[in-house]
Amino acid sequence: MKSLIQATIAIIVVTALLMYAGNAMSAGSGKSGKDTLTIFNWGEYIDPDLLKQFEKETGIHVIYETFDSNEAMMTKVQQGGTAYDIAIPSEYMIEKMKEEDLLIPLDHSKIPNMKNIDPYFLDLPFDDNNKYSVPYFWGTVGIVYNPSLVGDLDFSSWEDLWDPSLKRTVFLVDGAREVIGMGLNSLGYSLNSLDNNELRSATDKLIKLAPNVKAIIGDEITPLMINNEATVALTWSGQAADMMYENEDLDFAVPEEGSNLWFDNMVIPKTSKNIDGAHAFINFMLDADSGAQNADFVGYSTPNIAAMALMDEEVVTDERYYPTEEQRDTLEVYKNLGPDYLGKYNELFLEFKMSIR
Repeated sequence: MKSLIQATIAIIVVTALLMYAGNAMSAGSGKSGKDTLTIFNWGEYIDPDLLKQFEKETGIHVIYETFDSNEAMMTKVQQGGTAYDIAIPSEYMIEKMKEEDLLIPLDHSKIPNMKNIDPYFLDLPFDDNNKYSVPYFWGTVGIVYNPSLVGDLDFSSWEDLWDPSLKRTVFLVDGAREVIGMGLNSLGYSLNSLDNNELRSATDKLIKLAPNVKAIIGDEITPLMINNEATVALTWSGQAADMMYENEDLDFAVPEEGSNLWFDNMVIPKTSKNIDGAHAFINFMLDADSGAQNADFVGYSTPNIAAMALMDEEVVTDERYYPTEEQRDTLEVYKNLGPDYLGKYNELFLEFKMSIR
């Protein structure tokens, strides 16, 4: 009997421990409710102090998780294991999430601070009337470089990357859309091309760039450029801004043939368990003070004109990061190409990677 009692007690203890562990894991993996908000965002893409401020103002506890690609974000939302209340995808992924019925329509009456957004960034083709999304940050793809190390090259043209003097000095971001798009733009084609002949020509031209390519990498390029261990890199404008803040010898250019104009927007996934809290967070982030603080911290371009009025004039008038409307006319937003052509772009990007020795 004593053994039976001991065994029973042991089972009760183990069960209690398992229940406790399960609850702890659920809390850590983004279990949401009316008093909790689970946010899914890119890494280092928000001022942490703003999360604390939102918690203090609303009493809502924030759980913050990060992703490193739009595709990884969408997969997690599709799986539904975590009740994400806010996600921040890029424009083409918003289109895809709409198609797969993964988003909740926004109640604009709960987001009065939308009035602070520049109309230029509203009602764009990937989300008519901003039914599902609200602008967060925007930017371009271009070339960051050290003028003292590249001679007369100023990268006003994509062609400069093919200059023989740059042998084994060029770093590229590890993104099929960015790199294949660069090849397409260099030939005067759309970076959303669905023409197989254009895609073949762009890839063949990129293969000719291979002798100049040092490596295809991610965030590692930032310290390399800051420490003058790298000369030239294809990158996003905000990442270039971080580099230039730390190293004043660097410069950034968006080639005149055209490039990508990208947008990251806040959305409410179908997984949300705190829709009111999600609206409150979006409105909080669109506040002028919040927008200015976040833009200063992150370094990317804000669509919030009320925030821009509070920011350093030297920053918001810098056409490398806030191009004029005339300059924007040469830029394109990524479109959702569909699975077949997305696979084609990835296949051609892999072919290009294989050509680099």
